[in-house]
Amino acid sequence: MTDLVPILVAVAPAIPLAGAVVALLARTPRQADRLALAIAPPTAAAALALACTALARGGRPALHGQWYLIDGASGLLLAVIAVVGLCSVLVSPAYLRTSGRSWTTAARSRSLYYAALFVFWAALLAVPIAGNLAVVWLIIEATTAASALLVAFTGRRDALEAGWKYLVLTTLGLSVALLGIVVLAISQANAGHHDLHAIDFDALRLAAHALPKESTLIAFVLLLAGLATKIGWAPVHNWLPDAHSEAPPPISALLSAALLPSVLLIAWRVKQILEPSVGSGTTRAVFIAFGLTSMLVAVPFLWQSLPWKRLLAYSSLEHMGVIALGIGFGTPLAIAGVVLHVAGHALAKALGFYAALPLLRIDPEAGRRAPAGVAGDSPSTAAAMGVSLAALAGLPPSPLFLSELLIVLGGVAAGEVVVSAIAVLALALGFLGLLHALIEGVVGEKSGHRRRPERGQRTTVALTAILGTGLLALTAAGPLLVGSGFVESLTRGTL
Repeated sequence: MTDLVPILVAVAPAIPLAGAVVALLARTPRQADRLALAIAPPTAAAALALACTALARGGRPALHGQWYLIDGASGLLLAVIAVVGLCSVLVSPAYLRTSGRSWTTAARSRSLYYAALFVFWAALLAVPIAGNLAVVWLIIEATTAASALLVAFTGRRDALEAGWKYLVLTTLGLSVALLGIVVLAISQANAGHHDLHAIDFDALRLAAHALPKESTLIAFVLLLAGLATKIGWAPVHNWLPDAHSEAPPPISALLSAALLPSVLLIAWRVKQILEPSVGSGTTRAVFIAFGLTSMLVAVPFLWQSLPWKRLLAYSSLEHMGVIALGIGFGTPLAIAGVVLHVAGHALAKALGFYAALPLLRIDPEAGRRAPAGVAGDSPSTAAAMGVSLAALAGLPPSPLFLSELLIVLGGVAAGEVVVSAIAVLALALGFLGLLHALIEGVVGEKSGHRRRPERGQRTTVALTAILGTGLLALTAAGPLLVGSGFVESLTRGTL
């Protein structure tokens, strides 16, 4: 199977890129839908085949090519991106039927939507497998360009403002990260390595002990500060609530469930390769600081009555903080929690954003205020919302309950007792905020005028069943991660 890796590395992003070109040729909205639905399954299949190859290797060393790097973390993120990307394409026709024309005609608008979506999906699939720091920076910039267009897709003033804010802030952050890459490239050039491959992840890892500590520390700080804007860590998260709120729900799902953790993976790799030079204490402190700050900043917002998608956006801020905290602790228990949290958060958050489609049809005002009493109008929508929020809150048997427990125990094992105690307090407060939103949104008293729900709710029911089953499967598989070779390899930082 490993002989097919170079082929799969090329094919997985190439299929959606071809799909983007084909989508632009569609002449009618229905034709655009059919083309998109035909391209999505092979894209997901290629990505899942590559993910399975990576995950099946367990704790064995990573697979390296001239431009790619495949390890266990790559496999995890590829699986997440494949599943969420496929689901987002499948629900897009339902969204586009009621979205209006955006900036142009209905047919052209739909073609442009699918073209940008497939470019975004292709770039996301390339991020976890790119083996060069400069190349991965370019790919992350490509995700920014494609997703900014999608955030502003509706053409409304708020959407245009959110898209522009997202584009400016994340590009500014990535410019800071680029300075860090330049510093590393100069250090490698001074050591006699002048080609682009000098900043391959593997080359940097091998040279880390010889890199000068002062300049490497500067590069590390610049890279983490720059990537933090794209990950959505506080205090550089300002674009996140607006972008998640204004983007089409299928795009919001990709932003939260796939983009944020993919960029976080790059930050994790930077930590791994530069730690020998910078020092483990420094790298751990930076991740713990970003993680704890993000969790604490999210709590006041989770206690407010927010519109549905905005509530999910601030939940993303909290959960990216939890993952950062686990990486910062760095113990086997914490890393097992990180793996479980990335997968569980992706399924729960994607389901929450997909639930926004029927929710906004039933109650259009839910885009501007907190939903209430949805169960009385649409039990299927209420079920999707309930499963999503219960999982995100960490209510057992959510896999996020187990992952957060593992991360906290990992923090105690790492000697970070005070940090772990503060994290438990932040998690408890976040749990109460999401639990209140769950109760009010699903079974609370209705407010405002409601439309009659559509008869066909099969997509919502199917997604709730499939993703809910996936969440339960993750909970069952969670204990198997502890002590596994897969987690041990991630803990050692083997690329």
